[in-house]
Amino acid sequence: MSLFVDHPRARWAVPGAVLATIGAVALAANQTASAGPSLPPRTAAQLLVDVQRARLSGISGTVVQTSNLGLPELPGLSGAGVGGGSSSLTSTISGTHTWRIWYAGPAKARVALLGSLGESDVIRNGNDVWVWSSKDKTATHSTLPAGHPEPQPTPELPTSPQAAADEALKALDPTTSVTTSGATTVAGEAAYELVLRPKDPSTLVAQVRIAIDATEHVPLRVQVYSVKSANPAFEVSFSQVSFGKPDASNFAFNPPPGTKVTQSTTPMPTAEAPKTGTSKTAAAKAVKTVGSGWSTVVVATLPQGTSVGSAASASRQLAGILRSLPAVSGSWGSGRVLQGTLFSVVIADDGRVAVGAVAPARLYAALAAR
Repeated sequence: MSLFVDHPRARWAVPGAVLATIGAVALAANQTASAGPSLPPRTAAQLLVDVQRARLSGISGTVVQTSNLGLPELPGLSGAGVGGGSSSLTSTISGTHTWRIWYAGPAKARVALLGSLGESDVIRNGNDVWVWSSKDKTATHSTLPAGHPEPQPTPELPTSPQAAADEALKALDPTTSVTTSGATTVAGEAAYELVLRPKDPSTLVAQVRIAIDATEHVPLRVQVYSVKSANPAFEVSFSQVSFGKPDASNFAFNPPPGTKVTQSTTPMPTAEAPKTGTSKTAAAKAVKTVGSGWSTVVVATLPQGTSVGSAASASRQLAGILRSLPAVSGSWGSGRVLQGTLFSVVIADDGRVAVGAVAPARLYAALAAR
């Protein structure tokens, strides 16, 4: 029987594109945490090392994700996507969502998103991966080859503080000042807080705040602030956390009666040698970056025949989304613009797409720099 059928209370409310290029982070080792009464002082350098060295055999808990990205109402992206309502994995781009997560190592992981219209789960148990929608009564099963790395559960925003912190701490360079703001409490756990502030005035990111558990050294909360608002534009935070290894039953999934099960036939990615010749050259031309650090702009070229200007190639949903966006034009060409609190996107009629944690003017300049 399914875990969810046998134990209805296991359907906990659970933590739920782009976290725009969070860029590189600088290390200010001379900054010391203003610790609370129960926490000894820790420098920013020490806290960063703590995060990199943290190792847990398992973790579970409830995570609340809030996204205030300032996006307009877009057809098909306002909760009416796959799965429907707030339980859709595609709905997490906006609003508040509660997830439940379980992790017992790379080969045993699960995230579940519960909404008013149903539940969506992604489960890995060894080489078996399940994606389940209770509303649609569908489940897709995939089998991974031996030694396959841990899959990403969703293609949208990070669903755990660790994933969000990893994005913010991918690189360390002089574009960012890193300080501490003292001690705090998250999910009942004492934590230190790191504050990352971009030095680049062109970026839409004002600061990133990362609360780090004082004992286990794992991120418990990540908040990303925009220059446009005093409140976080994106936040992912534990509201309840346990550092014990979850029971194996949490990863055993049997489709409930009436579920339509599809065996995935999509080939799993494999490690291949880098391609050379014309294909490598084409790939290099398809994507380029303009600028650096927090104001980096990524310009990509869609495959031939899929340009925005081609009505035949665009799906109805994509066409509806594009029509809802403001039309823009300049020396770079013409297209549509999407402006958010943390990032902007320009979709040019000639098939180019520019995205970055900057205002649209920066994107126009990047498109013009052929």
